Amino acid sequence: MTSDNTWSDADRAVRAVLDSIYAAWADNDADAFVAPYAENATAVLPGTYLPGRKAIKDTMATLFAGELKGSSARHEVQDVRFVGADAAVVISKGAVLLADQSTPDRANRALETWVLARQDGDWRVQAFHNCPEQAAMADEEA
Repeated sequence: MTSDNTWSDADRAVRAVLDSIYAAWADNDADAFVAPYAENATAVLPGTYLPGRKAIKDTMATLFAGELKGSSARHEVQDVRFVGADAAVVISKGAVLLADQSTPDRANRALETWVLARQDGDWRVQAFHNCPEQAAMADEEA
């Protein structure tokens, strides 16, 4: 990993998109959460496929009003790889902290893949995928 003073402007811009998504999560704001998503973005979560920004927003609004009310999430970018000047793949580790938690449970930790593309000058999430971190850890232990 490199320090932020060696990141390119594009690298900083891509990371800022993820930072804004996680800030919106902390506010439990589904509208702000999906603001940087492309209209036809997709999200794949364990057992769930969400086609389009509206499906992602509706799901997050339901979760923020229910089981994720008062929650926040953390993320740690592991790698940003540019695929041309206007597309990036980001690998990160994420964790959900429920309203009463100061540290996430192992079950709430995930490995994430983000695909972003620059559209009309702005970086937009095109696709998101996550899987439980413990599944990856179990594979390493086997």
